[in-house]
Amino acid sequence: MSGALQKTFTVILNVEFITGNFGNGFIAVVNIMDLVKRRKISSVDQILTALAISRIVLLWLILLNWWLSMFYPGRWINERMFVVIYSIWTAFNQFSLWLTTSLSIFFFFKIVNFSNTIFLYFKVRVKKVVTVTLIVSLFLLCLNIVIINVSENALLTEYKVNMSYSLTLNKTQLSGLWFLFANTMFAFIPFAVSLVTLLLLIFSLCKHLRKMQHSVQGCRDASTTAHIRALQTVIASLLLYAIFFLSLVANVWGSLLLEKKMLLLFTEAARTAFPSVHPCVLILGNTKLRKAFLSVLLWLRCRHKDRDPGVHGTKAYLCGSSCRP
Repeated sequence: MSGALQKTFTVILNVEFITGNFGNGFIAVVNIMDLVKRRKISSVDQILTALAISRIVLLWLILLNWWLSMFYPGRWINERMFVVIYSIWTAFNQFSLWLTTSLSIFFFFKIVNFSNTIFLYFKVRVKKVVTVTLIVSLFLLCLNIVIINVSENALLTEYKVNMSYSLTLNKTQLSGLWFLFANTMFAFIPFAVSLVTLLLLIFSLCKHLRKMQHSVQGCRDASTTAHIRALQTVIASLLLYAIFFLSLVANVWGSLLLEKKMLLLFTEAARTAFPSVHPCVLILGNTKLRKAFLSVLLWLRCRHKDRDPGVHGTKAYLCGSSCRP
């Protein structure tokens, strides 16, 4: 039974890896081509492109870690390599989390309308708000890496004194447990910010609907539609975000239970779901990306018809003409 579960989770991880690379690569390619064509790029597209690139690197780091752990367990890592690998993983993971949070903040200020003076002040300076958010995230990232390295050095020194300068699996487990605990605490900050933006979006939508009850326009005006679309995207993002955060907590718990294999495989699959599935949510929620994706599907369909020997030449020609921009 455990062998079947292990194979199942391995297949899930492979599917997530392929889906994540395709989705993030598609977002990056579309925005880069748009930049080359128009010679400019919007703030949202800048965030999406940086998010996609960071997640591609993150997915490959996860694959590398999984591959080394599966085929070279206990033979490829020492204390310094451990710190370097997990520091790099921490950097790209924090980039992914905070860029996602910045995207939620950007949607929030662009859609929500409050009469509060402070809110209006930040609304007209939303780009500066996002920039400050990313600067704060860099400070927290540096603090996170410093804590990991300082604590690692302290643990290593103490362990060498007590264990006659030897490094065993228990030391690696202790370092991994501290790394997971520190990253879970720092991952909670962007998660909390995204949760606040979701609650404020819901509050703004309820307030707007109450106003629209006394209006002849009804409830499905442009503002309501924008609120609902933003809520759909943010809720889907936050659900994946919650799964990712809970996977970190479960991973800490799994380390305390002497690394139960099935639990670790489950948490690895759950942790990979956020950078793999979330790009699909972004593609469906973004008009430009959705149209580009549909164009690619139409092009692939036409290519398939062109290669089908049962299709007449005229139909293939018409299909090829419809696929041209």
